[in-house]
Amino acid sequence: MADLVRQLEGVDRPGLLFEDEQWTHSEMVAAAAARTRWLLERRDRDRPFHVGVLLENVPEFPMWLMAAAVSGAVVVGVNPTRRGAELARDITHTDCQFIVTETGYLPLLDGLDIGVDPADVVVTDDESDPIAAYAGASLPDVDVQSSDLYLLLFTSGTTGAPKAVLCSQGRLAFIAARVKGMFDLVPEDVCYLAMPMFHSNALMAGWAPCLAAGATGALRRRFSASGFLPDVRHFGATFFNYVGKPLTYVLATPRQPDDAENPLTRVFGNEGDERDVTRFAERFGCPVFDSYGSTEGGAAVSRAANQPRGALGPATDGICILDPDTGEERPRAVFDGSGRLLNAEEAIGEIVNKLGAAGFEGYWKNDEADRARVRDGWYWTGDLGYRDADDFIYFAGRDLDWLRVDGENFAAAPVERILGRHPDVVLAAVYAVPDPDVGDRVMATLQLRDGARFDPAEFATFLAGQPDLGTKWAPQFVRVTDELPVTQTAKVLKRELRRDRWETDEPVWWQAVKGAPYTLMTPVDVAALNGQFEARGRANVLAV
Repeated sequence: MADLVRQLEGVDRPGLLFEDEQWTHSEMVAAAAARTRWLLERRDRDRPFHVGVLLENVPEFPMWLMAAAVSGAVVVGVNPTRRGAELARDITHTDCQFIVTETGYLPLLDGLDIGVDPADVVVTDDESDPIAAYAGASLPDVDVQSSDLYLLLFTSGTTGAPKAVLCSQGRLAFIAARVKGMFDLVPEDVCYLAMPMFHSNALMAGWAPCLAAGATGALRRRFSASGFLPDVRHFGATFFNYVGKPLTYVLATPRQPDDAENPLTRVFGNEGDERDVTRFAERFGCPVFDSYGSTEGGAAVSRAANQPRGALGPATDGICILDPDTGEERPRAVFDGSGRLLNAEEAIGEIVNKLGAAGFEGYWKNDEADRARVRDGWYWTGDLGYRDADDFIYFAGRDLDWLRVDGENFAAAPVERILGRHPDVVLAAVYAVPDPDVGDRVMATLQLRDGARFDPAEFATFLAGQPDLGTKWAPQFVRVTDELPVTQTAKVLKRELRRDRWETDEPVWWQAVKGAPYTLMTPVDVAALNGQFEARGRANVLAV
C-alpha cells in the first residue's frame, strides 16, 4: 500500500472529489506526508503504532489511510454507531495510541477511558490543527514490508460482539490489484465511495482499487438513497461499490424516466438481493456484479450467468458444505418442482474453504476466534449454506440464523427471500423467538415502502400463494417498522430484534394459534404469552 501511495506523488490528475471540492493525487500525497511526519514524531515506540480513525467519509479519512501506509502505522476503523462502554472497548482492545476524529463525534468520547493521551487526539476540523505545522513536508523514508499489519477492521457484529480482523499491507494491495483488473479500472475512472470507510468493503472494493488504478475517488459523507443518482451525475462516477442493502434502498426511490441516463458503467458488491441486482442493472443501465465474501478473506463465491434462483454462484475449488460437528460433507440439496428445499436439515451446513486458511490473517488478540475460523487447516466461515447437484452454493444465513420449529430445523435466509417478494416489503428480517413449550417460533420484522400499510389478511394470502414456503416457515409474529436497525453497511442487527421479541412499542401482528388470522398484539396478549412461559417453567429463555 505504501508503494501505491508513492506512485501518485507528483501526479496532478484529480485524486479526490468531495462535495464541491477537489484534490489532485499530488495534493493528497502531500497531505499524507504532513500527517506521516506528525505521527512519526509523536509515536511511542513501546506501544503498538495504532491510529483509531473515528470519522465519516470525509477527505481526512483517505489522507490518514495514506499516511499510515507510508509510515507503517495501523489504521483501526472505529465504528461511530457504537456507544459508551462498547466504543471504549473497541478502542482499548485494539491498543489505539492515537485517535483521529471530528468535532461532531467528540461527544461520543466524553467521559470514556480510552487510554489515549488527549494530546494524541486529533480533531480534524478544529482550528488548532496540529498537522498544519507540517505542511510542505516530504514523504519520509520508512521501510514498510508487504507482511506489515496495516488495518484492523471490525466485523459487523450483527449477531455478536465485533472482532478486529487483521489485514496486512500486502493483502490489501493484492485485493486492490485484483479488483482493479476485474473491472478494468483506469485513471480516467471515477469511483463513487459511499460505503463507510471504517468497513472492509469500502476499502477493499472501493478505495484501494481506486488508488491502485490512479483513478479519482468521489466521497459521500454518508450513503443516501435519494442522493445516489444526483451524486453519480455530479461527480461523473463510473464505478460504485456496495455491501448489504444499498441497492434495495436506491430501488425504493421513485422511478424516473431518465434513470438510465448516468455515467455508471459497472457496480460491484456483495450481499445484494438477487432480484435487486437484476432490477438495478435494468433500471440504471449498468451491469452489477455481486459476490459472496468475508472481511477475513478466507472464502469467496461469485455469481455466474444463468445460475439458479437464490444461488450465490458455483462452488470454486475448496468450497464445500460441511457438518460443523463431524467435518463430514453435507448431502446435496433436493428441491421440489416449485423450488422448495426438501432436505434442509441434512443439506444445510457451514460454508468451508479447504484452501482458504492461508488467506486468513487472524483476529487481533482473539485466539479463540482464530481457532473457530481455522480448523484442520481449513477456513470455516461461520455462515450457513447448502449445495445443489450442479455445484451451486446457496446462502442460508449466519451461524446464529437457525430456527427449530416443531422439530424441524431450517435457516432464515430462504424465508427472507420469500418475504422480500411482497411488493410492499423493502427489507425483511427473519429470526427465532422462543416457544412457550419447546424450540422456536418464527418472527419477521418488515420494513415497508413509503406509504404502504400492513394488511394482515392480504399478507396471509400472499404467504399461502408462495409455493416454496416451507410448512413451518410462515412467521407467527410480524413486527412492522419504519426502519430496521442496521449497521452503517446496512446489515440488519438481528440481535436487537431477537432481544426485543414482541415487547416493543412498534406494532406486532401475531397468530395466537398457528394458522389463525393475524391480529394486532395488545399489552394483554403480551402479558398472557409471557405468563405461558412462567407457567411452563421456561421464563429463563425470555431472559436471554
